[in-house]
Amino acid sequence: MTARLAARALSFRYDAAEPLLENWTSEFHAGEVVAVTGPSGRGKSTLLYLLGLMLKPSGGEVLLDGQPFHSRSDRERASARAMRFGFVFQDAALDPSRTVLDNILETALYRRERRQDFVSRADELMEQFGVALRKDARPGQVSGGQAQRIALCRALIGDPGVLLADEPTGNLDPSSSEIVVEALHTQARRGAAVVVVTHDPVLVEQCDRRLAL
Repeated sequence: MTARLAARALSFRYDAAEPLLENWTSEFHAGEVVAVTGPSGRGKSTLLYLLGLMLKPSGGEVLLDGQPFHSRSDRERASARAMRFGFVFQDAALDPSRTVLDNILETALYRRERRQDFVSRADELMEQFGVALRKDARPGQVSGGQAQRIALCRALIGDPGVLLADEPTGNLDPSSSEIVVEALHTQARRGAAVVVVTHDPVLVEQCDRRLAL
């Protein structure tokens, strides 16, 4: 079975520094949630950026549904990110100048789809993650935990085939964490490969498998 996402002999270094990754190989299949763990500074977030086509590797390749994408043009990689990936960054990475709803809907713009076609889906996700009452707020007016849940809404609205999440439960209370973990598994059941960087041992236990860097 072809992996939804795969790395083959992946290597990466910043300038003349020691390599963060060297000849790293793994596969991520539709329907599974995989935890990536390791000490701080080991390159976990960098790995997500490589898998998500935001960084180009120093060596090796990244494949999406069996097709190499790491060496394609910036435009092609940006299109793949918009159409096929969902991202949850560690710091939420919300635009402070836009409302919560506009932040969630921004990926529709990258896909060149009509904003209004996704408003009802955005409302559903905000209700699911307990941020519906904050949709007209700005990111600076919500808590860190709310911002992380808003970021998850944004990542899921396009029903991505690959979901990459960096510490998605890091700022959440146990009850909110349970909601997020269930959402990750729901997206996997919808056919996505879900890759989660985490230090949270509870989240690791709830993933289908673990990769330690």
